[in-house]
Amino acid sequence: MLPPDTLDDIRSRIEDNRRIGYPHAKSLLDNAGLNKLQVMADLARKKQVGERVSFINNYHLYYTNICIWGCKFCAFSRRPSAPDAYAKTTDDIAEEISQAGSDVSEVRVTGGINPKLDLNYYKRLLSCIRDRLPKVHIEAFAPTEVAFMAYKSNLSVSEVLLELKNAGLGSLTSGGAEIFNPELRKKLCPRKTSIAGWISITKTAHRMGIPSNASILFGHLETHDDWLDHLFTLRRLQDETGGFNSFVPLCFLPANTEMDYCPQADFSEVLRMIAISRVVLDNFKHIKFLWIYYGSRRIKEVLKFGANDLAGTANEKYKGVARSARSGSPASISRQELVSIIKDCRRLPVERGKLYEEKYVCH
Repeated sequence: MLPPDTLDDIRSRIEDNRRIGYPHAKSLLDNAGLNKLQVMADLARKKQVGERVSFINNYHLYYTNICIWGCKFCAFSRRPSAPDAYAKTTDDIAEEISQAGSDVSEVRVTGGINPKLDLNYYKRLLSCIRDRLPKVHIEAFAPTEVAFMAYKSNLSVSEVLLELKNAGLGSLTSGGAEIFNPELRKKLCPRKTSIAGWISITKTAHRMGIPSNASILFGHLETHDDWLDHLFTLRRLQDETGGFNSFVPLCFLPANTEMDYCPQADFSEVLRMIAISRVVLDNFKHIKFLWIYYGSRRIKEVLKFGANDLAGTANEKYKGVARSARSGSPASISRQELVSIIKDCRRLPVERGKLYEEKYVCH
């Protein structure tokens, strides 16, 4: 049980905009029940962002599912010889983007580490999107993908990022962070870019005016202490660069992975993660809930625990990361449905623009 004076101190710190340190966060996470954690997270949410809940009209583009890294938690990747492996040509992408709709505000681009694709391919991919949707924001490539591009092209990370930015890149995705425990990374994704590499590339992107998102993959072999180490590392990084748009907690979905022996984490752990993230990450305005991982029916719950961004309408033609692991979610959700769910929670729906600016307030 969490002593009342500790809980009062945490409440006071949130109300006075004073930071929650590691000892307080650990006490709250380990000893407070879910109800008390919810109260603290909701208080922090009200102080940081008020009653607004944002979303964006976006499209998910997956350019290849071929990946040589073989991360044990991934249901999306395929070996080059797999019968359902694919790598889209720019003609394929042009046709797909032409069907995305002119009202799309963001195209989110994700893929595997495909050794046959070079930097020119990625630049043509970005230009293809920009030429057909010149006003759209392109959120593309994780720091880990950028690392491989730099290796393959024999260029520096900053040179690669400049080439991508000139081709239309607006921001980086949150992928590749996974969990910042080095021993766990050796077990889960030994070939993936190191923690230091992910952080270095993120810092470089932020210095160049390319924002990104941050994430954590939880619900596998990690502990709550790993959660806190990860969150406090991100908080320090955000203090340094200010370049993160949002924080995205991602719960591991074991189906169709090499780790399908792991039980699916109970949704109470998702709520606990969202809540402690809101309390610790006082310099992240947006805590994002990817409904496509869990289903839209969960939105009302997470809004009570500190989340304030529902990602997007997530139109996707091909199975992405979540649906590859049988998340059970549909491929998209309508703007009207999102607005209705948010209003049912007595929150104010806001359709956001390219970099989280308010586009429409849906009264």
